[in-house]
Formats: sequence, C-alpha cells, structure tokens
Amino acid sequence: MARLTEAKCRKCRRMGEKLFLRGDRCFSAKCAVTRRAVASGRRQGRGRRGGISEFGRQLSEKQKVKRIYGVLERQFKNYFEKAQGSKGDTRQNLIQLLESRLDNVVFRLGWAKSRAAARQIVNHGHILVNGKKLDIPSYEVKVNDKISPKEKIRKSKLMEEIIPSLKKHELPGWLGMDPETLEAKALSRPSVEDLGDLSSIGLIVEFYSR
Repeated sequence: MARLTEAKCRKCRRMGEKLFLRGDRCFSAKCAVTRRAVASGRRQGRGRRGGISEFGRQLSEKQKVKRIYGVLERQFKNYFEKAQGSKGDTRQNLIQLLESRLDNVVFRLGWAKSRAAARQIVNHGHILVNGKKLDIPSYEVKVNDKISPKEKIRKSKLMEEIIPSLKKHELPGWLGMDPETLEAKALSRPSVEDLGDLSSIGLIVEFYSR
C-alpha cells in the first residue's frame, strides 16, 4: 500500500502556509512555518521571475488540498472524476467526498489531533462503524452511519487526554456526538455552510479540465 512519507513540516513550508498537519505543534512556536516560511532550498525574497503562472496556481491548490487530506494523486483524481460525474457543483461534490472520509470524520469529531493521527487510529482497527470494526481510512461515511471508538481505545491514555476537551470541541453541523459515550452519527452530508468558501477549489476543477 502506498504511503505519504514526506516530512509534514516540509509540506507546509513548500506551500508557504500552515496546513495543520501536526496537531498542537502547528499552534506552537515550534511550527516550521512560524519559524521560517520559505521553502527548503529557496532564498528569502527571491521568488519566481514574473510571478506564478495560472497553471502554477492551479497545481499549487491541488497539491495543498491533497496534502491537507493526506491522499495520493491517483486517489485524488478518482475523487475528482466521481465529483465531476455527480449532479451539482463539482467543487462542492469534491470537498464533500474528502470530508466524508472516515479518517477525516474521526479528526472532525476531535478524537485525534491531526488527520494523520486519525488515519493511524482507523488503520489499527480502533473505530466501529454501525457496530462493526472498519480499518479503511478512505471509507465514505454515509448519512445515519454511527461511528464510535472501540472500548479498548476509549479507555486508553490517548483518549483520556482528549475526552476533557470534547465538551468544548466544535463539531461541523453535519456530525453529532454524545461527549459522554463518544457515540457519533452522520446527520447529513456536509453542507455549503460547513464547507466554507469554495472559490479556490475552482482552480482544481480548471486544472483537471485542461
């Protein structure tokens, strides 16, 4: 199985902005972008002559979204083709598919401090979907699916550290959770309000439509 092995901080520096790939570290003074936002091998104040091209902007946005959700190129292109083939706004369809990934849902529920950590929790079989163990991070969570951590991980030191913060954790409108039992449910598909400004996602549509 292919894996993303590039250092997470290097990905943020390459994009020139925080992608929040390392949980709490991204909010601390140790954040690589905070300390030095310039990408490795590029000198401060010496950008590309003439500025970035339209193709460059499209490619940069695609790479950014791929890195945020932790998916590889072939998988990301499959998501785009599925989004494009579905009814409605391709931009919205694409982000809905990415947001509905099981590893992203675990992250959105606050059970992990980063999507990478959430992916590991799922890979190790610690998550139940509709009462059954599911260890596929890319599983598309559907409306009315019930998600919960296994009893073993619920009583682990990792979850004991996270549980106190769950009562203050702000969930997206399409997810619901009982902070006491940690039983969650997909109430609906991610809405436009949950997805935010989709204008930059149009660059990805333009990239694949060339």
